[in-house]
Amino acid sequence: MDIKAVFFDIDGTLVNDSRQVLKSTKKAIASLKKQGIMVGLATGRGPFFVQEFMEELNLDFAVTYNGQYIFSPNGLLYAQTLSKKEVVDVLAYAKENGKEIALGRADGMLGSRIMSFGMSSLTQGLHRFIPGKLSGLVSQSFNKVVSRFVPQDYKELEAIAREPIYQILMLATSKEGKEVAEHFPHLKFTRSSPYASDIISPGMSKLEGIRILGKEFGFDLDQVMAFGDSDNDFEMLSGVGLSIAMGNGSSRIKKVAQHTTSSNTEDGIHEALSYFGFLGNEPIFVSQDTSFNKVKQFHGLMDQRTQEAPRAWTCQDAGHRAAFTIEELVEFVHAASSSSEEFEETVSKLHQALDQAKEKVTAKEGGPQVDLVKQADALVDLLYFTYGHFVLMGVDPAPIFDLVHQANMGKIFPDGKAHFDPQTHKILKPEDWEENYAPEPGIKKELQRQKKAYHKHHSKKDAN
Repeated sequence: MDIKAVFFDIDGTLVNDSRQVLKSTKKAIASLKKQGIMVGLATGRGPFFVQEFMEELNLDFAVTYNGQYIFSPNGLLYAQTLSKKEVVDVLAYAKENGKEIALGRADGMLGSRIMSFGMSSLTQGLHRFIPGKLSGLVSQSFNKVVSRFVPQDYKELEAIAREPIYQILMLATSKEGKEVAEHFPHLKFTRSSPYASDIISPGMSKLEGIRILGKEFGFDLDQVMAFGDSDNDFEMLSGVGLSIAMGNGSSRIKKVAQHTTSSNTEDGIHEALSYFGFLGNEPIFVSQDTSFNKVKQFHGLMDQRTQEAPRAWTCQDAGHRAAFTIEELVEFVHAASSSSEEFEETVSKLHQALDQAKEKVTAKEGGPQVDLVKQADALVDLLYFTYGHFVLMGVDPAPIFDLVHQANMGKIFPDGKAHFDPQTHKILKPEDWEENYAPEPGIKKELQRQKKAYHKHHSKKDAN
């Protein structure tokens, strides 16, 4: 994958909870720049806020206000304002319903003292210690208390609204934000905080901003690597070639990202760039198959290396890998057997099938030879068959794969390495693995969810 540009969200990603850029992140960005890779920001913040980062890190461009305002050190590249009517309508709604809002101009997010405090480094750091389920209660309580002392000045907002407005920020929980969005279906609502909604023009997003920059600077979306942690990063991480979720990111973001790194306080950016080979001399490829990338992540930790250049398996190693597969197939058949007799009979048939397969393969033209093409073809067929098994079971394998991946990653010890039995060389498991990582309970719960979703869907269908 040829990466030409890397983009970072700011809060919860580029900066730590004290709103500082880690030394490891600065070092990583400098390395990207030396390699000729362009580096930019993609944020819900305004241009006034990101300027210091642009200068400090020598960045190439910034997508601000969720794509509404894009600039480089040489000047403004793109700007999309909300219409005067849209701003007036939202302002009238806020006034009628007692909603705290701020209006985003090029020079600042103005109009709300509560939000100015809420966007400070102190409160941005504190909100990470508040459970998500309590964010709504905290937001409402904070709003009620503070608004008594610093009430919203709607006349001031009306004056601010006469200038170009690129984004509106409304203090609202996720539930409240959805209710407000229903009143303004022609506007787009996104979130970078559990306490507020970002209101922008329809069709705009960080991803769209990156697309605009790509046309200007000569790169495609599949040549972009992006880092994020919040819901307003969802489209960006869904649409770029290589997407990275921060360890402190939301579960929704982690699901859509191709890779999850450490948190914004634990050198997550440096770790991910190093893992994907951008900070070393060895080129490391990344697949478009996210499941493959997760398995590669596991092998990178377990084996302390990964194979980057295509190569064929030797017969001995291929035999070991095939044996692993056979064990899982026998386990599969065992789980489909209603009695020991039925299981023994089925295993006997498997022996016969193995002999028949041997005869079929050896009957083909040409003798045995190491062939990378045929190995790849056979393994993809095996993968295709595996997906077919799930299709005919009516089971979505993706969430179950993630559970198994988490279980395998749980075999990595606190020192970041896999441990092996000195005699058998079998991989060892940490003492808490069974309690915290064994996948069976999670698989059972996930299958129950899928069954419930199926019956719910068809009961509605039948009712109609």
